[in-house]
Amino acid sequence: MPREIEFQFKSPDESPGYLVGQVTMLWQRKQKKVLDPLLLTQTQFVLLAALGWLAKTSEYVTQIDIANQSNADRMMVSKVLRTLEEKAFLTRQEHPSDTRAKIITLTQAGSEVLQKALTAIENADSDFFSSLHDLPQFNQALLTLIKQNMNE
Repeated sequence: MPREIEFQFKSPDESPGYLVGQVTMLWQRKQKKVLDPLLLTQTQFVLLAALGWLAKTSEYVTQIDIANQSNADRMMVSKVLRTLEEKAFLTRQEHPSDTRAKIITLTQAGSEVLQKALTAIENADSDFFSSLHDLPQFNQALLTLIKQNMNE
């Protein structure tokens, strides 16, 4: 007979990791529902949003900038940006002074799909998180976790 499994928590509802996982799956499901009609994945949206955000303050946005902004793996970012380029949502060009870097720019179609996606995602997020009474405090707690674990 196998040994009884011992858990630190008395129930899954006491495990923060389990709860974060459950919330993440539900939230991703909601995001997928609003992004599917735009033919975007959640990852594609995140990278387009990072590009849109960075382009507001920087003349040249590179793949590395996008990877850093989104806390994403550089190789994955390169792959997804290629897909977004194939969809004509962005262009990739040589950097004028750094031959190793690519400059990433939203196209008109990319700007339009990003704006539609932002509206849809922001509405979905407002609905999803509407039951939280102190959203700024919740966001601050999430930022604390991100900063604490970013370099692991």
